[in-house]
Amino acid sequence: MPEKPVFTGVMQVGLVVKDLNEAMKRYWEIYGIGPWMIYTYGPDKVKDMTVRNKRVEFVMKVAFAFIGNIQWELIQPLDDNSIYAEYLKKHGEGLHHVACAVGNHNETVAYLQDKGIGVLQSGTTTEGSTFTYLDTQETMSCITEIFDVSEGGSFPPPEGTYP
Repeated sequence: MPEKPVFTGVMQVGLVVKDLNEAMKRYWEIYGIGPWMIYTYGPDKVKDMTVRNKRVEFVMKVAFAFIGNIQWELIQPLDDNSIYAEYLKKHGEGLHHVACAVGNHNETVAYLQDKGIGVLQSGTTTEGSTFTYLDTQETMSCITEIFDVSEGGSFPPPEGTYP
């Protein structure tokens, strides 16, 4: 069982958007948020992809920027297979998840599953980082993401940046 508090910090705010380029432009021009680092993630860069514990391949385009020390992530689903696409269809654009730091990724997943909190989506990037979206909507009113960054892991260079 992980020590409490289970979540030890907020690391990221994730928003689902219809058009990544329009969203980056809007965030930059209105709020000055940026620069954005742009990536495309799919089966070529993420292995062991699951949605509700079933193997599913999905593709999304993402952009990352910081507001202070909190990372903001804009996510544009590029197919209908992910929880991002589900969210966009059901709710439209908006806040999708909050990513929190934890002491031990696997212990936290097991502990929360014992509490009846399921895994909505997961995968492991080719850089070795494992991400897990937890179904904390009933108990926290939002989806929670946790991830486990491999020792010495880092982001690869972005495909592009904005502006």
